[in-house]
Amino acid sequence: MNPHTLKVLEYSKILEQLAGYCAFSGGAEMARSLLPSDDLITIKTQLAQTSEAFRLLEQKNDVSFGGVKDLRQFLEKAERGSMLFAPDLLEIKNTLLRARNLRNLLIRLEHLYPLLAEMAYNIEPCDHVSAEIARCINERGEVVDGASNDLGQIRRELRVAQDRLLSILERLVHSSDLKPYLQDALVTQRQGRYVIPVRSEYKGQIDGIVHDQSASGATLFIEPLKVVQQNNAVRELELQEEKEVRRILTQLTQLVSEEALYIRRNVQILAELDFTFAKAKYAYQLEASAPEMVAFQAPQKTYKKQAEAENVFQHPGSVIDLHRARHPLLDQKQVVPIDIYLDDETYIIVVTGPNTGGKTVTLKTVGLLTLMAQSGMMVPAEPGSKLSVFEGVYADIGDEQSIEQSLSTFSSHLTNIIAILDEADPRSLVLFDELGAGTDPDEGSALAMALLEKLRDRGITTFATTHYSDLKLYAHNTPGVRNASVEFNVETLSPTYELSIGLPGRSNALIIARRLGLNPTIVDAAESIVRPDTLQADALLDDIKRAKQEAMQAESRAKERERQAQLVERDLRYQMASIEEARRAVITETRAIMEAELTQARNEVDQIRRQLTRGNFGGGGHEDFVTRATEELARRQQSQQSGDELRRDVIIPGDVQDRLAGPIEVGDRVWVASLQASGEVLSVNERAGEADVQLGNFRLKLPIKRLELRQKAVKPTLDAVKISVNASHESPGMELDLRGERVEDGLARLERYLDSAAMARLPWVRIIHGKGTGAMRDAVRNSMKQNPIVRETRSGDLGEGGDGVTVAKLVSS
Repeated sequence: MNPHTLKVLEYSKILEQLAGYCAFSGGAEMARSLLPSDDLITIKTQLAQTSEAFRLLEQKNDVSFGGVKDLRQFLEKAERGSMLFAPDLLEIKNTLLRARNLRNLLIRLEHLYPLLAEMAYNIEPCDHVSAEIARCINERGEVVDGASNDLGQIRRELRVAQDRLLSILERLVHSSDLKPYLQDALVTQRQGRYVIPVRSEYKGQIDGIVHDQSASGATLFIEPLKVVQQNNAVRELELQEEKEVRRILTQLTQLVSEEALYIRRNVQILAELDFTFAKAKYAYQLEASAPEMVAFQAPQKTYKKQAEAENVFQHPGSVIDLHRARHPLLDQKQVVPIDIYLDDETYIIVVTGPNTGGKTVTLKTVGLLTLMAQSGMMVPAEPGSKLSVFEGVYADIGDEQSIEQSLSTFSSHLTNIIAILDEADPRSLVLFDELGAGTDPDEGSALAMALLEKLRDRGITTFATTHYSDLKLYAHNTPGVRNASVEFNVETLSPTYELSIGLPGRSNALIIARRLGLNPTIVDAAESIVRPDTLQADALLDDIKRAKQEAMQAESRAKERERQAQLVERDLRYQMASIEEARRAVITETRAIMEAELTQARNEVDQIRRQLTRGNFGGGGHEDFVTRATEELARRQQSQQSGDELRRDVIIPGDVQDRLAGPIEVGDRVWVASLQASGEVLSVNERAGEADVQLGNFRLKLPIKRLELRQKAVKPTLDAVKISVNASHESPGMELDLRGERVEDGLARLERYLDSAAMARLPWVRIIHGKGTGAMRDAVRNSMKQNPIVRETRSGDLGEGGDGVTVAKLVSS
């Protein structure tokens, strides 16, 4: 990418912020050296890795790189043969352990994060290295006694020798003979020897060797002659200890040197993972999303120059479609999101509007988000955004005048423009701020128009800002070029920073002057000087803007109505599916109950027959009774097989049935043609012409004229109660809504409802208690667990209301 572009777009600030999210210097180094790529596959892979890290951090926020260090300097030192110290080796061990833990975590989650797992597979745990270091060095960075047998033996002997020496010295400092000559009654060390502090004026009173004196000279540190031999023994053991420790550290260093290739690769992979997770953390901070990166599209539009019909050129196929995009370096809570897009007929955008209105911010937003995306970073824009992969991004933004090179603002801009024109091609993105500014307005406008025409001829995607009215007309009249503007609120005299593509902006100079209180006669005089066609164009722009806003509002209302219609359609489809499910469940349950009762009745008749036979009853009375019972059983079995009893509770949709005449009453079975379902009438309001109908587990209020009477309510007889489905208990419906109830009232309603449901032989019911604080939900579920009528309960599925609903299966009566 062009270095000048990276500078003016402040790309380095993005990288510095990114580096701040890295856990160790290896990842930060990668962040600061990051450059955009122009390879589509590479970019997609990097974005996919960042997206996986983003999702992993959302699900598991304890992914840590704590303890990871940049080990390269230690590895170079080991390879040169220099001994590593214990703290250095401890850092190597901690880094290897963290690498192993990250490897195990990412491989375990490979099915969810395959790209991160692929990176983790390349980590070589080097367990033998970390285990050997851990065996020899503790967490305080000290070589432990068990590092070798010799070290353990030396340290045991050293402790014994030190105890003997200190015991002798302690007796000396506390003896009455020496105590008057001592500065303090303590034992200390100087130059590796154990000494006692003696007042300088009494140095001749104690035989010994002077090793040091205090800064003031008042105290001498003397090793008494009585302990010289013991001190020598301690010192010899200390030297042996140091030698053995160095031997152990050298051995560990050699082990690290042998595995340096794998450890160095581990550090590199850890840096890449750290860098990837830093991009994810940065995206989380920016509330960013991964854009869809696309190749340049095949040209769909061909234009002809008006002056030269033979000169044909095409749209370059670039794609820029950023939804609610935000400048990444601005306060994300304050910055105004903008929509930036190119349609199939446009690849040059001319942005106009007042100063400080956000024109330059728009250019930098386009440039920075393009660079971020091509660097594998998620961008601060809504999901669904799309960007092409540009082979070059060029920008001329800001005041670049140079005193040293005697360049004015205009000359500096022109120098940059010349360089850009030499390098840019149809696969490039060009950004021009205040094109043609810094010189005579007429000449600057003409030059800017010629530059845009040249870029259009070459098919180069371009965004440019300007104040020149001629460029607005050029953009309006030229194929491939389109106007855009940043909005300005004339009421508050402040910019809104919103971008409107398709309309040119206005300077609003006269309106601002009038609102700020400039003498009206001066403003009127200025308006009279302005060309009438300019004022007329401004008025026309106002009308177009209002029409556009009205169209957008109408479109928004239409989309909302469409959304509501889709919700209603989904709800009806769900209701139909639920009704069908309930219908099948009731049919199955009813058939099973009737078959069980018929079997029971048959067994009872057989038992009576056997009893009569064993009793050897005379006469024909009992035989007549058995005959009648058998005939009754056969009649009932035939009735069950024909489905008459079944249809008393359920009318199967689709059955060919004749519509019955007569009024619709409570308990009647009716057919609702619009829903293709049957149900039971729960109540009738003849005045309103409506009826409440239970359809499956839904209770609906429907016009009576939409109901077709299919079966009148059956009045149960004494015989029917004995063997058939209990049709005398009115169904309470398969749904109870307790939302808004107090817990005590709700539980009372629930108990009554479950009793009625059991009497009506409902197979299952649906209790709506809502989510809220969970008090009603917990009370309902606890109550149903203790109710013998309830066989089992479960939370509602996603389409049933989720955790705000409890579905209970009832015990068959």
